Amino acid sequence: MSVFDRLDELGLTLPPVVSTVAAYVPAVRSGQLIYTSGQLPIVEGQLLQIGKVGAEVTPEQAKNLARQCALNALAAVNGLVGLENVRGIVKVVGFVASAENFTGQPTVINGASELLVAVFGNAGEHARTAVGVAELPLNAPVEVELIVSTELGAIDKFMRVWD
Repeated sequence: MSVFDRLDELGLTLPPVVSTVAAYVPAVRSGQLIYTSGQLPIVEGQLLQIGKVGAEVTPEQAKNLARQCALNALAAVNGLVGLENVRGIVKVVGFVASAENFTGQPTVINGASELLVAVFGNAGEHARTAVGVAELPLNAPVEVELIVSTELGAIDKFMRVWD
């Protein structure tokens, strides 16, 4: 079953690559690795929710937002090399804008991790960092970045995704 079949089975559609909000690109390739920029929970140009997790945003809402961040990161990877060329997810880094005393960052970032395993199976298992931070860009509750392994030499495209 292809990655796109799995996304369809999950009821998900890969969104267009989210436009950047500053001076960077959504993803770059170095050898067989793809590094995505931090992805916010943006859909159709709009941040889905703002605020700190544990205050204005519940942990369950934040988990769903982390899932959207991962889907946006996959869109950036797809735009650069095509998801069909992904061999596996190497690492997930998740940032959670946390209210004072909120310590559930790992559970929030599970939203991204669980999506990646659902889409890629065993190849979606990865190393991970989940940290709490005081603030994120645009007052977003969650931000996720990926490191992805591709088929070595499978494609030879320019290293950056442009709008």
